[in-house]
Amino acid sequence: MAEERIPQPHKLTLNDRKSLTLTGTAEVLRFDENTIVLKTGLGILTVQGQQLHLKTLSPESGQVALDGQICALIYEEPKNPAGIFQRLFR
Repeated sequence: MAEERIPQPHKLTLNDRKSLTLTGTAEVLRFDENTIVLKTGLGILTVQGQQLHLKTLSPESGQVALDGQICALIYEEPKNPAGIFQRLFR
């Protein structure tokens, strides 16, 4: 039986655009040295920069720490799967 995780509060701390610590991270979807894509309790977060490295990744606690030159933090709005059908059948 799969254990269900309780969502953790999402907190983001950025220091000098070189060090980023996150809580409330469900999973790392994709990463390379220029982009890290994370699934958080508040939606998908894309971190863009240069020479990005994952320092800490703890799926149990939802904590992620990374360093490098951070240029952008972009949240995607959660998509409403019924949204298109609601617009079609109004």
